[in-house]
Amino acid sequence: MSETSATSTSLRAAFNPLIRPYLVLTIGLTLAATVIMLPFALLWFIGPGQWWARHYFDKLECELTDKAIRFRKGILITVEKTIPLENIQDVTFIEGPILRHFNLSKLKFETAGTSHNGLANMELTGIIDAQTFRNQILTKRDQLKERSQPLAALAPDNAQLIALNIIITKLDEIITHQKSRNGQ
Repeated sequence: MSETSATSTSLRAAFNPLIRPYLVLTIGLTLAATVIMLPFALLWFIGPGQWWARHYFDKLECELTDKAIRFRKGILITVEKTIPLENIQDVTFIEGPILRHFNLSKLKFETAGTSHNGLANMELTGIIDAQTFRNQILTKRDQLKERSQPLAALAPDNAQLIALNIIITKLDEIITHQKSRNGQ
């Protein structure tokens, strides 16, 4: 049996440690914005927020393969999302003033078949060199689409597919016959 050229490569994203103070600040400010939660916001900044952000950062994972992107996060409740590259419509690069202050950015994934409220979309905050990672995602997506186009062109014509399957079957029979003949 010959080796196939379908080698799988994966790329793990690294996250900027500055995501920890960013998370503490954004969640604390959100709590403080609701005046009723102001005492909890003060407590959040002093202790639990620091602990939570450190453990949250330690659990962040993002991996790009030849066919999908997988993201995992969470401490008590783990969330893992896998998006096939073929479903990705666009990857948006976002930087705002607070994100820039922490040297962070967001990547927002827009996928085919997402609902109006965007529940199927995904956002990644804090990937180091996010612009390059975005470009790699789009490049792999385009390569995947290019590889699948020749097969898609054959799909409407069943006669061609049947003929190709017959040829493959006959070639397998010839190979088996040659192997048994050489083994005698």
